[in-house]
Amino acid sequence: MTDKPQTSRTGTFTRFDLLQRIQHIIFLISFSLLGLTGLPQKYSLAPISVWYFNLIGGVEVSRLIHHISAIVMMVISIVHVLDVAYRVLVLRTPINMIPWIDDLQHVIHDVKYYLGLKRHKAYYGRYSYAEKMEYLALIWGTIVMGLTGFMMWNPISTLRFLPGEAVPAAKAAHGGEALLAVLAIIIWHFYHVHIKHLNKSMFTGTLTREEMEHEHPAELAMIESRQHHEPIPAAVIKKRQMLYTPIAIAILAVFIFGFYFFVGYETTAVVMPPVRGETVDIFVRQTATPTLTSEPTLTFTPTLPPTETPLPTATTVASASEETTPTPKAEMVGTGLTWDGQIGALFGEKCTTCHGSMASGGLILSTYIDASKGGATGPIFTVGDAANSLIITKFGSGAHPYAELTSEELTLISEWINAGALEK
Repeated sequence: MTDKPQTSRTGTFTRFDLLQRIQHIIFLISFSLLGLTGLPQKYSLAPISVWYFNLIGGVEVSRLIHHISAIVMMVISIVHVLDVAYRVLVLRTPINMIPWIDDLQHVIHDVKYYLGLKRHKAYYGRYSYAEKMEYLALIWGTIVMGLTGFMMWNPISTLRFLPGEAVPAAKAAHGGEALLAVLAIIIWHFYHVHIKHLNKSMFTGTLTREEMEHEHPAELAMIESRQHHEPIPAAVIKKRQMLYTPIAIAILAVFIFGFYFFVGYETTAVVMPPVRGETVDIFVRQTATPTLTSEPTLTFTPTLPPTETPLPTATTVASASEETTPTPKAEMVGTGLTWDGQIGALFGEKCTTCHGSMASGGLILSTYIDASKGGATGPIFTVGDAANSLIITKFGSGAHPYAELTSEELTLISEWINAGALEK
């Protein structure tokens, strides 16, 4: 950020204008929401994360808030880029947030001060070397989080150009950078800005003379020596604005294209064909209930002498075998509709990238025992009740953010669950 300080008659100095303060507040809110909704997803099995998910209504709500906050941060980032470009190209204010040689000299001076070799700290200008490094870390973190966030948001599109390891690597980098950013804000930024010295300029926009002498003595000396530029004539401003306008339009066009590509490019991972369920009677009476038509009477039937029964021939046995119809469950087991037969292989092909050794969401689908345990949200299937099993409802509604199962695969899993979800 670059701007020109101004002094008022009350002895205060303008440090941040209204637009800069609005950017800071929006960025603060979006960053806080990203941290609050992202870290519980990174550590989803921690008790505090489970409590948090139950509090807000589930992990899907947390993911929705996370995505909205990411969009807000992208929008405010492009506003900041346009604002900086206007100040540099039109107002011609110095680029004070980039480290220069004098910042290295300030570092050396401060090290000597901490070692007792100097009587005072370095005289900082508008921004100290610590503030400049923190600003560059913000830019770097935003870029890293944006790229890895895109890869996680659009995994199928990512894997069209990168190997399969790219998405898990992006997840690791995204979570690591998020943890680093949150710790840096809490430990470094809060200490220097709110604990060591309560600096309210980002909210009030001004600093007192005493604060300027303590934090930015070199800038104060420059202000009082009247070394700042005179106001720019309106004609010059208008000419520079004509140069700035096409550049701003080009930046906006690139951002709009990138925003669409980021948010709406991939739909295959979330659009699922509707599952056509069928209504099955729970109990169907096979034979009619006998009823008494008249008062029973006792009758005596003479016993006939035994007769010799001929043994069944091979033809008779074969005929009986042909007439025997196996039960649906036995038929499914015979065709391999078990975990060891077909279901385990299907899960291994479709799901174990995330639900194998990574155990995403606490769910492991590598073995029948692990799959039966379920994950952080509970069991994924209920034996004999495919319609109310989590795996069927989630994939059937298209709620899964990454994986995709065809209607034939969902039907196969449903039949397996309804048949008893057998292992062998």
